[in-house]
Amino acid sequence: MRLRSKRGPMHEINVVPYVDVMLVLLVIFMVTAPLVTPGVVDLPSIGKSSQAPLSPLEVIIKEDASITLRSRDAKGAVLDERRVSKDELPAVIKAEQSKGADRPVLIAADKSVRYEAVLNVMDELRKQQVKRVGLLVKPAN
Repeated sequence: MRLRSKRGPMHEINVVPYVDVMLVLLVIFMVTAPLVTPGVVDLPSIGKSSQAPLSPLEVIIKEDASITLRSRDAKGAVLDERRVSKDELPAVIKAEQSKGADRPVLIAADKSVRYEAVLNVMDELRKQQVKRVGLLVKPAN
């Protein structure tokens, strides 16, 4: 003898186990979320110092890793531009710094240049006792 319910066959899904699983997952995510630290790098914005110093010496690193040295006058006009090798850079910087004791040096690098190349130039400038070093950027529109 079979017992039949008054409503007929059961076509309803029991959602209680699914709710239990979702609550357990929610608790797990809430506990582990503060432990995960995102890899955020806080870079300085270019709006803080958009004015280039007067009469800077520019070290330009191009995509093919060639280095160009550019001198500017107080009005910003290019006085001299020459291509130098990585080995010649310290001597040329030292000679240029002897002309103006506190002359600023700006590093301009193509955006596809490896970060390591920029750091190598900065290290050479540090070895030559250059105190005022900056990075030349293109302001965003």
